[in-house]
Amino acid sequence: MSLSLTRAAAEDLLYREALYLDTRRWDEWLALYLPDATFHVPAWRDETSQTQDPETELSLVWYKGRANLEDRVWRARSGLSLASSPLPRVVHLIANVVVEDAQVEAGTGVVGSAFTVHLHDPRAERTHAFFGRYRHVLVEHDGAWRIAAKTVHLLNDVIPTVIDFHSL
Repeated sequence: MSLSLTRAAAEDLLYREALYLDTRRWDEWLALYLPDATFHVPAWRDETSQTQDPETELSLVWYKGRANLEDRVWRARSGLSLASSPLPRVVHLIANVVVEDAQVEAGTGVVGSAFTVHLHDPRAERTHAFFGRYRHVLVEHDGAWRIAAKTVHLLNDVIPTVIDFHSL
């Protein structure tokens, strides 16, 4: 039986992802992603267009496969990464969730949303907000929706601090 990708189901998944990042429940966050999932934050080519292909063009962040996300989680927990020593405090706000495409028979869907992430960097004793749009490609897997791809279209890309998966 195929799940219906309703706006409520999409919101639940996106809100849960945000909560897991905010509360550093990274094992639960990773469980939302399929093994071959991608996580992409394209760079801006110019003032009006972003890069498209993370394999051949510059990206701010590019992780191919959940194993790479698992590595980033390990680094964040270990304190061995500049982005994780100490970890910033963050809160993700998700809005304007729209199911842009749902292929019930295929068990797939595309969800767009707007986001703001408020981040406090204790090293620099400053606060910053990132904002933009998310695009999630979802796939039905074992009776639940899972993330096959996440693209973060960061609109304010002048970055005054280190960014990583947990801060976007």
